[in-house]
Amino acid sequence: MSSIIYTHTDEAPLLATYSFLPVVEAYAAKAGVTVETRDISLAGRILAQFGHVDDALAELGELATKPEANIIKLPNISASIPQLKAAVKELQEKGFDIPDYPENPRDDAEREVRAKYDKVKGSAVNPVLREGNSDRRAPVAVKNYARNHPHRMGTWSSDSKTNVATMGRNDFRSNEKSVVVPADDTLRIEHVAADGTVTVLKESVAVLAGEVVDGTFLDVAALEEFLAGAIQRARDEDVLFSVHLKATMMKVSDPIIFGHVVKTFFRPVFEKYGDQLAAAGLSPNDGLGAILSGLDQLENGAEVKSAIDAALAEGPRMAMVDSDRGITNLHVPSDVIVDASMPAMIRIGGHMWGPDGEEHDTLAVIPDSSYAGVYQTVVDDCRANGAFDPATMGSVPNVGLMAKAAEEYGSHDKTFEAPADGTIRVVDGAGGDPHRAPGLRRRHLARLPDQGRLDPRLGQARRHPRPGDRRPGRVLARRDPRPRRQPDREGPRLPHRARHRRAHHRDHGAGRGLRLLARADPSRRGHDLRHRQRAPRLQHRPVPDPRARHVGQDALHRPADERRRPVRDRRRRLRAQARAAARQGELPALGQPR
Repeated sequence: MSSIIYTHTDEAPLLATYSFLPVVEAYAAKAGVTVETRDISLAGRILAQFGHVDDALAELGELATKPEANIIKLPNISASIPQLKAAVKELQEKGFDIPDYPENPRDDAEREVRAKYDKVKGSAVNPVLREGNSDRRAPVAVKNYARNHPHRMGTWSSDSKTNVATMGRNDFRSNEKSVVVPADDTLRIEHVAADGTVTVLKESVAVLAGEVVDGTFLDVAALEEFLAGAIQRARDEDVLFSVHLKATMMKVSDPIIFGHVVKTFFRPVFEKYGDQLAAAGLSPNDGLGAILSGLDQLENGAEVKSAIDAALAEGPRMAMVDSDRGITNLHVPSDVIVDASMPAMIRIGGHMWGPDGEEHDTLAVIPDSSYAGVYQTVVDDCRANGAFDPATMGSVPNVGLMAKAAEEYGSHDKTFEAPADGTIRVVDGAGGDPHRAPGLRRRHLARLPDQGRLDPRLGQARRHPRPGDRRPGRVLARRDPRPRRQPDREGPRLPHRARHRRAHHRDHGAGRGLRLLARADPSRRGHDLRHRQRAPRLQHRPVPDPRARHVGQDALHRPADERRRPVRDRRRRLRAQARAAARQGELPALGQPR
């Protein structure tokens, strides 16, 4: 009998996770399908590491590679360090014999414990269950419901002072380099100190021929200079100060960056009391909340608390996670996740909540510039044209990179904080040095290497463009070679815009389906934000899917033959291309008929 594995997770709302199970069981029973459960919650993963329960995540990871796998994975906590410590404490109070999380391992035994906990924290589930692959598409029924019942949107003002602040230089994006590995090999990551001392950071990293090995680093001195400028800018412009990171997924780099934000904002506090806080195990990487809760350990805790309050009063107004409870943007690193917090800010008119419990404009600080420009583009668009309309705006399918056992950039075990001034290098099996992060100072962050192998179905993505073409400020975009979707049954197909057809049919030979777009402005090439948003609604049918390339046109008065001819002609050309490729022994590009 077929079966479905239903995972017990711990992401809020927990009630939804458990209440959905009876619904699945009721439907599956009618089809003769059994439903089994597995616990992959944070607590379950911790207990599995220390032998108290079976390792359900490892079991499901093995099952996920088999055709018969059918797993329902609900949202799970990507644990930050404070969340991990809180879970460990709660399990210990319930009688489980598990060790404390060693912040700074002093011997091999503590390093072994730390390695086990490192398998649990951050994004530990997704790389195992989907190996980096992600294909999230909202069903048409869900899209139509959202259009017919649009959620509330805030009002954008043309004089809004909301903006995005980012480094733009000396960060991960600007320092990025990559090479293509010519043959199967084993790489080693080393730190070479200024005095010539070599420390091995990662002994063995297996790579395959043709893999792209990517590395970069972030200059912490430049980070602190940027943060100080952003704090002053928020004060001068009289807007809220907020930082947006992903300290759960980027479980190595972003908690450290978050700690630098806390130290920079409260610089007078750490200059005077930093040694005492460190001795008490109170780290800025864990957030302001962890420091405040641990001040009772200090004899002069009240004095430190007064210094923190003074720094809050002297600095810019802080964006709040919960203004009623006094929880700031800097309290917990996992409270503000950039891909959730930034859309929420844009949705309510570019505002965040201030200490007074009211909405205010904000300076959104995203230190690494890899994706900050995208948010600034949307902010500028909303400031000029107003808020998006959920009833007419398009949507974007979330299709992730098909990389081998991929983890989010910065969350893997090849990210390091430089232990001293020097150089971090990647050495191949022959002793060569394909990657080098030169001139690093102590506490700089280095990500070396990040591996990626694209699925061959994505055309020649690994070779076109070449790694040398990866210039700052550019992103890789793919033209979709697939035929357009079939017309909805309740109405006729709408015609395609001529400029979209021309762009769609150009350069679709093998390896030529890729182009470079400006990173901060990809949506304005062929699909203008206003064009996608302001599509007039048709009375006889739902708003068409934005992927159909015809959003914004009314075809009610176009003759039927003019509507159908472009689609017919395009299909004929695609079939001819596919047949020609098949005769030459080549696979057709993704989406073309075989």
